[in-house]
Amino acid sequence: MRNILLKYFVIAGMLICLPLLGIALTDIPLSIYLTFPPKTGYIIHAPFSLPVFIGLSIFISAVIIPLISQWLKSGNLIKQTQLKSYPFPWWGWIGVIAGLITWVLAWTRFPWFARFQQHTFILLWLSYIVVVNAMTYRRKGSCMIIAKPGFFLLLFPASAVFWWFFEYLNRFVQNWYYIGVSFSPWEYFRHASLSFSTVLSAVLGTRELLSVSFRIKERFGSFIPLYFVKSRAPALIVLIISGMGLSCIGLWPDYLFPLVWVSPLLVIVSLQILFGEFHLFSDTVKGDWDVVISSVLAGLVCGWFWEMWNYYSLAKWEYSVPFVHEFKIFEMPILGYAGYIPFGLECAVIGNILENFFSAKSKKPTQKEPALI
Repeated sequence: MRNILLKYFVIAGMLICLPLLGIALTDIPLSIYLTFPPKTGYIIHAPFSLPVFIGLSIFISAVIIPLISQWLKSGNLIKQTQLKSYPFPWWGWIGVIAGLITWVLAWTRFPWFARFQQHTFILLWLSYIVVVNAMTYRRKGSCMIIAKPGFFLLLFPASAVFWWFFEYLNRFVQNWYYIGVSFSPWEYFRHASLSFSTVLSAVLGTRELLSVSFRIKERFGSFIPLYFVKSRAPALIVLIISGMGLSCIGLWPDYLFPLVWVSPLLVIVSLQILFGEFHLFSDTVKGDWDVVISSVLAGLVCGWFWEMWNYYSLAKWEYSVPFVHEFKIFEMPILGYAGYIPFGLECAVIGNILENFFSAKSKKPTQKEPALI
């Protein structure tokens, strides 16, 4: 257990210290990036660039078109295979009703609700999590809340820490910022931590629902094998490049801002490969993309709800993305949704780490049976 904690402490240290290291090598004061609550406006981003927009669009399309093609090839799978259904649980209906009420309250401005208006985000997402788990239960007779209650509860504090890390990385690129309310440092930390605590359970619960509802295993269980993900040499190269990228995001935020979403995933998975551990992409060696695809889709689905519910809320965030800040869907530029692809994978990586840690901690030490004399 100590070795596990030490290893992930080192990983966390790398991800936190590398961006600071890049700034420390310049004459930029570190205090700018460490102010709390975070300040905005110290980074002026590049304006929209059509060539960059087209180039990134082509790159993103090259990544997702083979996946869409594979999905369409097995498009009649659901019609051919009847999915079993269980009764929708009573607690799921509570989630549906609570979610609808909270949605109305979040997007309206009733005077009698004014003092609570800024706190609707957490209630929306708690309702979403309950409903997603209820829908999963209806599909397979089980769900995370019922089958893994301890792990499910662990996700909430872990999720707050997880998203605070991305808030920290955003200090170096300032791609999003919050408006609508003003808090003292303690109020900001408390309110933000509560809101951040729902991220992992939302994404992982959505992944479970998508996997069972759309037969992703059958669609992507035999896809393109990625043999290189088990090789240590490529992993070491990727680790070095992604680490260097993280250390430079504060120096060239207009050019390296995508690394906020990509580099943490690459650092963790590369180290897992170097340590010879099972990782998110292990099954892709034999062409099984089940977990990868369901995690990506879960990130995109949750991303849609995050951006939609954010749009008319009082306490909300807005974006400032260099080169591609046009053609917005809600507050997010359309190409910005591509960031939810690696983000869904990062949620899966952290979920796997937490599940392994929780399982190891839950195991009771085996006692040797007394010798029969």
